[in-house]
Amino acid sequence: MKRLRNTLIIGISLVLPLTAAAQSEITVYDDRMGENEEIGLPEGMMANELDSLLREWNTKNFLSFDENCEKGENPEYSKEEYITRLSHLPNVIDMPYNEVVRKFIDQYSGRLRRSVSLILGASNFYFPLFEEALEAYQIPLELRYLPVIESALNPGATSRAGAAGLWQFMLTTGKQYGLEVTSLIDERRDPIKSSYAAARYLKDLYDIFGDWTLAIASYNCGPQNVSKAIKRAGGVKDYWTIYPYLPAETRGYVPAFIAANYIMNYYCEHNICPVNTQLPNGTDTIMVNRDIRFEQIHELCGVSMEELRALNPQYRTTLIPGEARALPIRMSAEAISAFIEAGDSIYAHRADELFSKREKEVAVTSAPAPAASKAKGRTSSRSARHVTVRAGETLGSIARRNHTTVSALKRLNGIRGTGNTIRSGQRLRVR
Repeated sequence: MKRLRNTLIIGISLVLPLTAAAQSEITVYDDRMGENEEIGLPEGMMANELDSLLREWNTKNFLSFDENCEKGENPEYSKEEYITRLSHLPNVIDMPYNEVVRKFIDQYSGRLRRSVSLILGASNFYFPLFEEALEAYQIPLELRYLPVIESALNPGATSRAGAAGLWQFMLTTGKQYGLEVTSLIDERRDPIKSSYAAARYLKDLYDIFGDWTLAIASYNCGPQNVSKAIKRAGGVKDYWTIYPYLPAETRGYVPAFIAANYIMNYYCEHNICPVNTQLPNGTDTIMVNRDIRFEQIHELCGVSMEELRALNPQYRTTLIPGEARALPIRMSAEAISAFIEAGDSIYAHRADELFSKREKEVAVTSAPAPAASKAKGRTSSRSARHVTVRAGETLGSIARRNHTTVSALKRLNGIRGTGNTIRSGQRLRVR
């Protein structure tokens, strides 16, 4: 995976009131049925997700509303004008016009126009990331607009059903596509990993149906529901033919996707002003292979807790459990330099105080530890723990990492003398 530059953080110092009223459905007249039908809105078009984007650290620091932008009314356009504009989009995926699509365009250009301003600003940071993942799997770049309707480009979004992150992965699907979800980590919220997982998932869905519109519908409701709708429609693999047999929200999902493509390209024609985007300083990642807490990084590297949480949303607590496997921390270049300069001292900083919290965090999902022997000065063999010495490690560094002392390590392992008499690959008992 290529290193990404300046693509993970957005932010906003603006007061941008979202006037969207609470709404979960729109009414559309169905010509075939001769009656109105209620179609569910994707959650990314609902006020609660859009409001929550304003509270994100990213949103508060790097975007600002352009007071000089001339704001006007939302003009009316003919059906023919919409058809022409949609046909001119440089897309592989078919973007037809109909009254359902028009209803969703009206939502974005009317009720949600201020929200579109914000999303346009955020897109300058997230779209390069999405495009790199989509390019890696050689699938249409217009799929970058899916997170607009899934999460309104809010990395902290969580749906009522439990889907999470920019691409709104459910737990089962996320794990199926390699996103780790534990009590401490939720990689569905990792902007990079979730984008690559989403690209792979979309490619797999296309391979099933051979049609991008059906693949998009499947992303929303699952391939099983789309297959059922195809069967009920007599085996026809066409979205608009199977439309009546899809779940209510999915009937609105593809029209919303078409409308998102439209509004993100033709916002000027509707007098929508994007918020100004300020490019943040570059960020990068550093891998850690020991447990470490945000608090230690915050206090020794001069980076705020809010920024650490925003740049590393996959960690559910302040603990980065690097002991089990190497894990990334994303920070500014300056913070990474400070981290490297701090060396082992950053892991030792307030370790006794901070790491006593871990037992409380994992106790909910972990079985009780075996009871320690009550014999004074002895340790139960059932609670013994061993580590393998890594290249360049000393008894002192191993002691700090495992919250013990050099003298205790020597006693447990029968080490005599004052020198550092250990070697790489040696197995040591640490308790």
